[in-house]
Amino acid sequence: MAKQYYDRYQKFKVNNEIKPLPFIKVPVQSSDVSVEYKRNTRLDILSQQYYGVPYYGWLILQANPSYGGLEFDIPEGSILRVPYPLIGALQAYQQEIDKFNYLYGINS
Repeated sequence: MAKQYYDRYQKFKVNNEIKPLPFIKVPVQSSDVSVEYKRNTRLDILSQQYYGVPYYGWLILQANPSYGGLEFDIPEGSILRVPYPLIGALQAYQQEIDKFNYLYGINS
């Protein structure tokens, strides 16, 4: 799961239509990493550095909701939480999606 692309939209497809993707909180884990954000460090680069693939910048951004979902709004020098390790973070994220979908009857 980690080295392959994780389709975060798959659980929100109903009749081959993608429903709006809600904000799903990425649970904090004691193994998460804190990183100082620099302007020349994009989230895909952080993803490559910590996960070995560039596909999970969205997960890092999702774990830092105070920046409003926009990488370019992150101030220089901010401390970002990188969910780590990737497999554990994706499993926790998937559990939150499953809870949301159960609560709202999506794909039930």
